[in-house]
Amino acid sequence: MTQSTNLAMEHLALNIPAAGRMAEWYCKNLDMKIVRSFDLFETTFLADASGRVVLELYSNPELPMLDHAAIHPSTLHIAFVVSDIATTRDRLAAAGATVVQNIFTTSAGDEMMMLKDPWGVTLQFIRRAKPMLKL
Repeated sequence: MTQSTNLAMEHLALNIPAAGRMAEWYCKNLDMKIVRSFDLFETTFLADASGRVVLELYSNPELPMLDHAAIHPSTLHIAFVVSDIATTRDRLAAAGATVVQNIFTTSAGDEMMMLKDPWGVTLQFIRRAKPMLKL
């Protein structure tokens, strides 16, 4: 039997160039909200629309930064649940995202696609046939 330790994931952090501009883009285009920010390294904590998931963006030039544009979409991506994938694709492409894998349906009946944001970070959008989360 596993003992409960009240663990909960708080956030995922990305060291990325232009974190402040990226945070603004995520707020404007992905319905994220700033929950905390610091001037040091343009550090910004963003919560998704549910308020359950937090992403930290910062720009520390003294630390390594991943080349997100070169990373395969399935290797590292940020996934969002959406109800209308085609509308989301068109809206985000107009805002500067790039389609890297257009809409397709999995064997489980999930509809998904992959985009790269203007900084090269992969964003996955999915409409699950059977939702994993209650929204």
